Amino acid sequence: MKTASLSELKTELTSLKTPEVIALCMRLAKYKRENKELLTYLLFEANDEEGYVDGIKAEIDLGFEGMNRSNLYFVKKSLRKTLRIANKYIKYSGSKQTEVEILLYLCKKLRSAGVSIEKSPVIHNLYQRQIQRIKKALSTLHEDLQYDYKDDLEALG
Repeated sequence: MKTASLSELKTELTSLKTPEVIALCMRLAKYKRENKELLTYLLFEANDEEGYVDGIKAEIDLGFEGMNRSNLYFVKKSLRKTLRIANKYIKYSGSKQTEVEILLYLCKKLRSAGVSIEKSPVIHNLYQRQIQRIKKALSTLHEDLQYDYKDDLEALG
């Protein structure tokens, strides 16, 4: 089966009536949790980006509270899981400002969690990659927003 392009899908969707589009969306949401989560964001949370970011920060907090700190291996596993969840929510939003805020918060939590970043090269590299992602996303924002977030980024090192 050949997958249709986005433009082909768009033209086909515009030719359908509203109940048919709703039925297609419901069928799409039924089969994959990620589709349902994206639809939930678009319908209920896209209008309140600040509340959405606060919810993501709360999930990051839960990830750090549940982190097993007995061994650096478990810290790394927990950190990757938390980062995977954060990246999923960043992808739903599609906003660079949201990406910067969430990644800055994650890096601050990692710094304040008492985890020795320098002891594990994997954790250190993961942290440095997030700093690079923040810088890249920050460069696309408006100058005033860049100035606001620069201080937070410099505090991370």
